Amino acid sequence: MKPSVFLADEQDEDVSAEPLRQLVFNTFTHERYPNEVEVTVVLVDEGAMTSYNERFMDKTGPTDVLSFPLEHLVYDTAPTYQVGEPPINLGDVIIAPTYVRRQAEERGVAFEDEMALMVVHGMLHLMGWDHLTEDDADYMEAREAAILKTIGKKRP
Repeated sequence: MKPSVFLADEQDEDVSAEPLRQLVFNTFTHERYPNEVEVTVVLVDEGAMTSYNERFMDKTGPTDVLSFPLEHLVYDTAPTYQVGEPPINLGDVIIAPTYVRRQAEERGVAFEDEMALMVVHGMLHLMGWDHLTEDDADYMEAREAAILKTIGKKRP
């Protein structure tokens, strides 16, 4: 059994779904998560992202990625799956590809590399990671780099 990755594409930017799914699988493997987990990745336009950002984060305008965890997880500690129970639903990762494309252009990196970073970043938030302090940010960035390396990418 593999983890379940539901991908909903609700926007017009051309994005290949399979590399995103594979990156979610790699993140689960790298973080030693059980196979009985599921996550939803939703690709939205900037209007929808602005709505999510304002409604749930109390911030103005769009952003690149938001994570909405359903479980309260502790970083670096995988949840335990109980046989016979439903899969552990971690929550949703929402990404605005048009925003990410613009951000990639501004940073001078490939769109696919920036999208990969957004997937990993969002997944780590679902797994309890955060970047509220400088030390937490450094550790989370190192984690992102290690996961991206599993697909032959460097953290942009």
